[in-house]
Amino acid sequence: MATFTLHKETVQPWLPLKRAYIIFQSICVLFLFYYRISNLFISYPWILMTLAESIISFMWIFKQSFRWRPVNRSVMTEKLPPDEKLPGLDIFVCTIDPEKEPTVDVMNTVISAIAMDYPSNKLSIYLSDDGGSPITLFGIKEAFEFAKVWVPFCKKYDVKSRCPKFFFSALGEDEQLLRSREFEEKRDHVKVFIYLLLLSKVSPINKSIL
Repeated sequence: MATFTLHKETVQPWLPLKRAYIIFQSICVLFLFYYRISNLFISYPWILMTLAESIISFMWIFKQSFRWRPVNRSVMTEKLPPDEKLPGLDIFVCTIDPEKEPTVDVMNTVISAIAMDYPSNKLSIYLSDDGGSPITLFGIKEAFEFAKVWVPFCKKYDVKSRCPKFFFSALGEDEQLLRSREFEEKRDHVKVFIYLLLLSKVSPINKSIL
């Protein structure tokens, strides 16, 4: 029975060089242990050095399993099933303390999940607030209103970076290059009149209650 995969795996071309380097390092580690065993100077500094070298050597050995066969994987989008055959997807976003997990960041996570490129009728987003904070309740209401505008905007202009905080930051500027005038006007409208409004509502409440 043939195995069905959605990605293509290619071994990196410098695999022989990578393995030769690992083998060389392994020989060096063996020589280090040989030196320690053949020169037993039982003293406090010797014990500390041997212990430190042993810990570092074992840490290095355990990491080599990931480096022994480095591969590149590329998604084969042509093999993806049609939307009607995709399985239902449940996404849980968990939070507990608005002080350690700012409400704005939590809402950005929720909005990013809502805006995923996935059939909306098969996508369910759950926000679990173990702390029962009123800030989170208010934030999710505002995030829902923002998502009504943000999701259609992302789908219409095929936005890849669907986290508003990232998209409107300097890190998201590359995706906004060589766009139409209509896109720029709509982007500015969403940012100034909707996203910044969301921040102005949620952030002050977050600070005042805390």
